[in-house]
Amino acid sequence: MIKKYGIIGNPIRHSLSPVLHNYWFKKYKIDAEYSIIDVKNDDLKNIVENIKNKNLSGINVTLPYKQKIVPYLDILVNDAEITNSVNTLHIDDRGYVIGENTDVFGLQAAYLKELDNSLRMKALIIGAGGVSPSVILSLQKSGVSNISIINRTIEKCKFLKRKFKFLNILEWKNIKSELNKFDIIINATSLGLKNGQDFNFKFENTKKDLIYIDTIYNPLETKTLKFLKGRDIKVFNGLEMFIYQGQKAFYLWNKINPEIDQDLIDLLVSKLK
Repeated sequence: MIKKYGIIGNPIRHSLSPVLHNYWFKKYKIDAEYSIIDVKNDDLKNIVENIKNKNLSGINVTLPYKQKIVPYLDILVNDAEITNSVNTLHIDDRGYVIGENTDVFGLQAAYLKELDNSLRMKALIIGAGGVSPSVILSLQKSGVSNISIINRTIEKCKFLKRKFKFLNILEWKNIKSELNKFDIIINATSLGLKNGQDFNFKFENTKKDLIYIDTIYNPLETKTLKFLKGRDIKVFNGLEMFIYQGQKAFYLWNKINPEIDQDLIDLLVSKLK
């Protein structure tokens, strides 16, 4: 019987996860299909039940459900347990639905594994939503100890600080004047997403040797990323992080570590043009 996988989130139509996983299913001759699953908050319990009864073999979770789905799961493991943020679900031999987090691995593998002088680097995370705990943990694992966070509603930052006590909280009204204090800035909001809202100012006030990482991959270049690239700032879009987190999710489901080949990269990029 064909195995069924999918991704839940809102907005979700921009996701390339079906392209990524169906490419690997075909390459490794796995009888499975991966699709976009439209859900609302009230559907999360049913999604987990569908994994329990094996109507679904596994799912990925993106904004805004990375934390909202947690109460319905049997166990959180590894990075998911630390962050309380989940992006991959699968079932174990006991019939338990397991919540995993592959975002931390994705960010580290794509951008953070070779940071120079990371102990002296100061990082700013913009946004305190579903992916933010993963960004914090990946920076911490990479040796960055000076981490600040800023969000339009400060309460979400305070909630994260309960878990990550070393966090510095900044006020949104000061964001433009704070940018030049950081060596790494990571956009963990949906600002810049295709057909969505964007930052209402330009990132003019930054260090010349800044590293800017956008967790968004659709579009490949957000307005902010394009602006900073034009100023010769080192920039990264979210595509590599997306591929690496997907690679680990695929391994969790199939016990195969899929190859990231040029044909796959070309296919993904073609879907973003």
